[in-house]
Amino acid sequence: MVNESPDSRPRRRLRPTRRGKAVMVVCALFAVSAAVLIPLNLIGSDDGREERSTRTLVVPEGRRATQVYAAVDRALGLAAGSTRDTVPKAGLALPDQAAGNPEGYLFPATYPLAPSTTPTSLLRYMADTARKRFGTDRITAGARRNNISVYETVTIASIVQAEADTAADMAKVARVVYNRLLKDMPLQMDSTLNYALKRSTLDTSAGDTRIDSPYNSYQRKGLPPTPIGNPGEEALRAAVSPAPGPWLYFVTVGPGDTRFTESYDEQRKNVEEFNQGRRSATAS
Repeated sequence: MVNESPDSRPRRRLRPTRRGKAVMVVCALFAVSAAVLIPLNLIGSDDGREERSTRTLVVPEGRRATQVYAAVDRALGLAAGSTRDTVPKAGLALPDQAAGNPEGYLFPATYPLAPSTTPTSLLRYMADTARKRFGTDRITAGARRNNISVYETVTIASIVQAEADTAADMAKVARVVYNRLLKDMPLQMDSTLNYALKRSTLDTSAGDTRIDSPYNSYQRKGLPPTPIGNPGEEALRAAVSPAPGPWLYFVTVGPGDTRFTESYDEQRKNVEEFNQGRRSATAS
């Protein structure tokens, strides 16, 4: 959600996106709607041996790198923090702008786990998959058309993934991001604050908007320095081809009812309608 004044912003919980509600699980082989199924040819040992996979790890769209690391630890039966500690020496194929941080490049998918799968082999497979998906002509041409880099496109997609209430809203949320960037306005996205505060469901307060962080998009203009999660295909599509429109604000008044507007006065009315609905629900 976007607002000019933090004091008029409804206090809401960050919504998981339609595709992001799935829980990371390790189970017998299956494909779920939250993730693309990776071909079961290999995610085995680091020396490249092919092995039969009997389990999978599902990485839903929108998960942060820290959540992916924890899921890999659980999937491989490792001590907490093992996968995170592997990252600096994993040799992941990342763009220069990432500066070694794989956030945004741990591609959401269903990954097979072979008996000798390691955190390094799994993270490399995720990053390689992301680079292939993000390096397609459609993505690179779209980034050039929008006058930004592919890495910045992934960053926008990660915001879209976190902010959009439905897949249908993603292209409009992307347009809000571009419109605010073009007008040199701060993005003022709750999702970037939640990333800075390492949370995803807590209400955003006026005090939160004053934290000293490069991810505080209320205080700092432009995009955050990295993606704020790992976006899926639909969010990437929206970031490459945002919907046409003049919108600068949006708020989800109710399920399936996200209001987009270029008028701050109209936004305030929509926010108040949201607040009234929330108060009524609390009172009932």
